[in-house]
Amino acid sequence: MIRENYVMAKKAYEKWGIDVDDALEKLQNVPISIHCWQGDDISGFEVNQRELSGGIDVTGNYPGKATNPEELRMDLEKALSLIPGKHRVNLHAIYAETDGVVVDRNEIEPKHFENWVTWAKERGLGLDFNPTLFSHEKAEDGLTLSHPDEEIRQFWIEHCIASRKIGEYFGKELGSPCLTNIWIPDGYKDMPSDRLTPRTRLKDSLDQIFAEDVDESHNIDAVESKLFGIGSEAFVVGSHEFYLGYALKNNKLCLLDTGHFHPTETVSNKISSMLLFSDKLALHVSRPVRWDSDHVVVLDDELREIALEIVRNDALDKVMIGLDFFDASINRVAAWTIGTRNMIKALLYALLTPNEYMRQLQDEGNYTERLALIEEFKTYPFGAIWDYYCKIMDVPVKEAWLNEVKAYEEKILSKR
Repeated sequence: MIRENYVMAKKAYEKWGIDVDDALEKLQNVPISIHCWQGDDISGFEVNQRELSGGIDVTGNYPGKATNPEELRMDLEKALSLIPGKHRVNLHAIYAETDGVVVDRNEIEPKHFENWVTWAKERGLGLDFNPTLFSHEKAEDGLTLSHPDEEIRQFWIEHCIASRKIGEYFGKELGSPCLTNIWIPDGYKDMPSDRLTPRTRLKDSLDQIFAEDVDESHNIDAVESKLFGIGSEAFVVGSHEFYLGYALKNNKLCLLDTGHFHPTETVSNKISSMLLFSDKLALHVSRPVRWDSDHVVVLDDELREIALEIVRNDALDKVMIGLDFFDASINRVAAWTIGTRNMIKALLYALLTPNEYMRQLQDEGNYTERLALIEEFKTYPFGAIWDYYCKIMDVPVKEAWLNEVKAYEEKILSKR
């Protein structure tokens, strides 16, 4: 029935000149960077565990959280077995493995991630990286790279330099460039009396970080903005305007997190503008519910619009798509599976849209037909194409993956 439904659905799309087989081939070549921190609630493996800070919080207490590197990699493998395509894994610096030795953030080295590289290499995965500038005593006042204390600022500069070298190591070992993204929590809870000086300090810190020679063929640098956070409601040093200007001037990637803007401000509306002035763009796709809540990604209007903007602007090789959500109230393997499959579904939906014809309608001012087709395509037999794609990629079709997660929970997760 899956094959028969696919053949019928394919005819419906071919009527609009859409090459379905070509769409599926393109989809296979789009890697999604899957964030490891959903699996352990951003705990990491540091010897001296710290409480979450930087305005970050994880709610829920669902059983089965990964408590060591082996469990986390096992859980990631399970999720990857349920997701069609070949993807990447995104790590934070706190996931270093130091064999019980206390290694501070500014002292991390590639050797602390050798197990991750070996694991990724055996499975044909790429790795991405993030310095961790939160959950540390030197970040407890909410300031890091913009801190007025030069010693603290230097500590975090050294951490980011070390992180870039780890990213370079990932890219060289795995034959796929690593995206190393810098996000900082820096800001003020109430109205600042000086906005320029913290931003001047941040700019100087970034200049020092990026002055360190790292092979750009192995490591790609990105900077990530935010509108506000818990404890930085009034002012964020690394605003969108700051990082946009810095990235363009210094040939770095701007990373847009879908939860880091005003609730009525959409990332989908920014993609085309960004691509006019930058060769590449990075995304952290999340689902903000009234604020940067990092809910699991669902197939909603904004996710479809993000995918449409990427596809209709021929930017599948220009936009580096990563995920960033964490929900401890549901099965964590299921969270990865739901969110990543939805991101891929959105891309498939966009690939099965008659984008050129839609563009023509807009240029002709035929907004009636444009709106009508946008709505009609929502009920086209997209599901039949998705089911077939899952089948040929040898992953469970429809909700069958849920049975595997339940069995994994009963056999593995429930015993932790």
